[in-house]
Amino acid sequence: MYEYYLAIVLIPLAASIVAGLAGHKIGRAGAHWITIVGVGVSFLLSTIVLYNMFWGGYEAENLSVYTWAVTDGLHMEVGFLVDRLTALMMVVVTFVSFMVHIYTIGYMHDDPGYQRFFSYISLFTFSMLMLVMSNNFLQLFFGWEAVGLVSYLLIGFWYKRESAIFANLKAFLVNRVGDFGFILGISAVVMFTGSLDYAEVFGQAESIASQQLEVTGFSPWNAMTVVCILLFIGAMGKSAQAPLHVWLPDSMEGPTPISALIHAATMVTAGIFMVARMSPLYEFSTTALAVVIVIGALTAFFMGLLGIVQNDIKRVVAYSTLSQLGYMTVALGASAYSAAIFHLMTHAFFKALLFLAAGSVIIAMHHEQDIRKMGGIRKYMPITYWTALVGSLALIGFPGFSGFFSKDLLIEAVKESHWHGQGAVYWIAYLSVLLGVFVTALYSFRMFFLVFHGEERMSEEEKSHLHETPAVVWVPLVLLAIPSAIIGWFTVGPVLFEGYFGSAIFVDETRDVLAHLGETFWHDSLGLFTHSVVTPVFWLAAAGVFTAWFLYLKRPDIPDTIQKKAQGLYNLLDRKYYFDDLYIKGFAAGGRSFGKFLWQKGDELIIDGLLVNGTANMVGRLAGVIRHIQTGYLYTYAFAMIIGLTVLLGWLIWVR
Repeated sequence: MYEYYLAIVLIPLAASIVAGLAGHKIGRAGAHWITIVGVGVSFLLSTIVLYNMFWGGYEAENLSVYTWAVTDGLHMEVGFLVDRLTALMMVVVTFVSFMVHIYTIGYMHDDPGYQRFFSYISLFTFSMLMLVMSNNFLQLFFGWEAVGLVSYLLIGFWYKRESAIFANLKAFLVNRVGDFGFILGISAVVMFTGSLDYAEVFGQAESIASQQLEVTGFSPWNAMTVVCILLFIGAMGKSAQAPLHVWLPDSMEGPTPISALIHAATMVTAGIFMVARMSPLYEFSTTALAVVIVIGALTAFFMGLLGIVQNDIKRVVAYSTLSQLGYMTVALGASAYSAAIFHLMTHAFFKALLFLAAGSVIIAMHHEQDIRKMGGIRKYMPITYWTALVGSLALIGFPGFSGFFSKDLLIEAVKESHWHGQGAVYWIAYLSVLLGVFVTALYSFRMFFLVFHGEERMSEEEKSHLHETPAVVWVPLVLLAIPSAIIGWFTVGPVLFEGYFGSAIFVDETRDVLAHLGETFWHDSLGLFTHSVVTPVFWLAAAGVFTAWFLYLKRPDIPDTIQKKAQGLYNLLDRKYYFDDLYIKGFAAGGRSFGKFLWQKGDELIIDGLLVNGTANMVGRLAGVIRHIQTGYLYTYAFAMIIGLTVLLGWLIWVR
C-alpha cells in the first residue's frame, strides 16, 4: 500500500516542481491546472483512505518506505503511519487546500507571481501531508520545518513590500525559538529510547516516565515531563500559543489564500496534531498537561480580546484563529485529544470560509481591508454575505452549526476535567474558555455587522464597482459553507463518543473525560441541540451577538465613548499587550546593541586595534626608532662600537 500513500504526498510535490520550474513554459493556466488536479487527486485518494478506515474495516498501517541511514543502531527512515487520526487529517488538509487552489485563480488573477504562488501552495500541501503521515520523529521534523519554510516564502510572497519581508522574518525567527525546544525534545526521546520510530518510543513510554533527568544545580526532573514540555514548546511556535503567538497576525501580509491555508489546515494545526499524536507520552506527565492547559487558556481568552479592537478584516479573523487554537490546546491539556482534533476539523472548514469570504470582500473593495470603510455590502454581495454568516455562526458555536458541536463539547470536557479532581488550574481554564465564548461572538459579529450591515461608508466610486465576485471565488465559499453548517451532525458521535480514533489516541482511564461525558451527557445530536439552550455557552454567545448589534448598529456612538473613557485598556489591547515592543524593542534591539558593542569594543578595539593593527603599529614605531641609528657617518658607527665595547668589558668585569 505504500505506493498508494506515496502517490498522495508526491503528486502535489511533482505539480509544485513543474509549476515552479516550468511555469514560464506552461503558462498561468497550465500552472493552476496541474496543481489543482494534483491536490484534487490527493484529496480523492485521501477520501478513499478515510472511507476504508472508517467503513471498510481497514486496520492501521505502519510502513517503512526508505531507510536513509543507520548509525549506532538508530534507524533514520521515511515511512507512513496511516491510522484514523492520519486519515482524518489527510482529508482536511487536502480538501481545504483544494478549495484554496481553486479560489486562488480568481484572487491572484492579475498577480505577476501567479505560477510561483501555485507552486508554493502545492508544496505547502506536500509538506503538511508528510508531517501528518509520518511514522517517526525524523520525518515529523522534516515536515515540521518544511511547512515553516513554505510559510516563510508565502508570507513574504509580495517581497517588494517591506511589511511583508518583516512579517516573514518575524515568523521565521519566532518559530526558530519553538523549533529549538522541539529538536531538544526529539533529542531527549532518542537519548531515553534509542529510537525515532513512534511505535518503539510509545512502547517505552512507561520506562521514560520512570526515569529522572539530572541537571547540575537543580533537583532531578522527570524525564517524561522534560520530553513533553520540550515538544510542546515546538507546538507553541507552530500553533501560535502565547508567548510565541506574535508571528501569526503579521502573516496577514501574505495573499489571502495563503492566510486561509496557514490558519485552517496546515501550519498552525501542526502543533495540535503533534500533541494529539504524542498522547501516549503526554498521558504519563500530569505536569506537562497542566502546562499545556494553562498556555491554551491564556491564549484562548486574551488573544480573543485583541480581536475586538482590530479594524483590518483579515486581522480580526487572524486573532480568532489564535483564540480557537487556544481552545484546542486547552482540550489537549484536559486529555480530551479527540475533542481537540474534532474542533481542529470543524475549525478548518469555517476558518477557511471566513478568510476566503474576507478575501472576496477585499477583491470587491479593490483591496481595501479597513472594516470602518465598509458597511451595507450585503445587498451588493449576497453569496459572500450568506457564506460569511454561516462561517460566523459556526465560529461562535451557534446551535446546529459545526462549531457548536466541537466547541461546546470541548468546553464541557474541560469542565468535566475539573470535576474529576484535576486541580484548580482546570477550573481557571474552564472559566477562560467560557468567557471566551462571549468575546468570540462579540468580535465576530462586530466585524460581520460593520462589513455587511449598517451605513455604507465607502465612496460613491467604490459603490459603482461593488458587485459579487466571480464564480471561481464564490464556489469555494459555498463548498466550504456546506461542511461548516452540517458536518457536526454526522461526525460528533463517532469522533467523540463512539471510538472513531481507536488506538490512534491514548487516554488514561482516570482522565478520560469524554468517556464520562458519553455516559452521562451524550445521547444523540438532536438531544445535544435541545440541551444547548440551558447551558451558559449558548447564552454567552447570544449576549455577544446582541452586544455587537447594539454597539455597532443600534448605538455606534458608544464604542468611541468607551474607548475615550478606557483609553488605558484600549492602548493595552491596541498594542497587543506590548509583546511586539518587548520582542522588537527589547530582545531584538538588545541583541543588536550587544552585537554593536562586541563589534566596536571587541572587533575594532581589541582584535583590529590592539592585536592586529596594534602589532603592526608597534613594529612601525620600533622601526622608526631604529631608522635614526642608521646615519651613514663613520664617526657615529665608531662611537657606537666604542660604547658597545665599553659595556661588554664592564659586564665581564662585573661577572668576575
